Amino acid sequence: MSHADISEITQIINLYGFAVDSQRWDLFDRVFTEDVEADFSEPAHWYDRESFKRDFGAFHDPFDSTQHSMMNHLVDVRGDTATALTNGTWRLVRKATDGNPLWDGSGWYDDQLVRTAQGWRIKRRVCRIVWWVGNPRVNETIPGVAFELDTTVLRREAEARRVSFLNALLED
Repeated sequence: MSHADISEITQIINLYGFAVDSQRWDLFDRVFTEDVEADFSEPAHWYDRESFKRDFGAFHDPFDSTQHSMMNHLVDVRGDTATALTNGTWRLVRKATDGNPLWDGSGWYDDQLVRTAQGWRIKRRVCRIVWWVGNPRVNETIPGVAFELDTTVLRREAEARRVSFLNALLED
């Protein structure tokens, strides 16, 4: 496992937050494979980059501002594949709602990555929310897409062996 690989993977994960906050969906091409599976809990589940970009753009367009911070990067590289677990926080601002215009949340991203000719790319991403506070109407930009609070989700997913990063560590 080289430090260069870990650094590049960390940059890719951080680029995701920048792409979302700047609404530069073309940057997803530098973050995800074409056939990415992105699981943000039903009904937010995609199986290709183009629909992921389209739907993420539609969801984020109504916000006045967003800020995503990626932290506590854990990376495990094995040849041309890798897993990474990253904590994230985000603030969504939408002044068009009644009441408080803020919705803040925190969660984790469990990524499976592959080395491509263009560099590392995320092939599978699972995102789960751990907590949120604020006005839930802020994030209701698409009817039927709402976020659920589940503070024990990492523990349950780990016990069920559905956390790729942890599974890679347990293989040692």
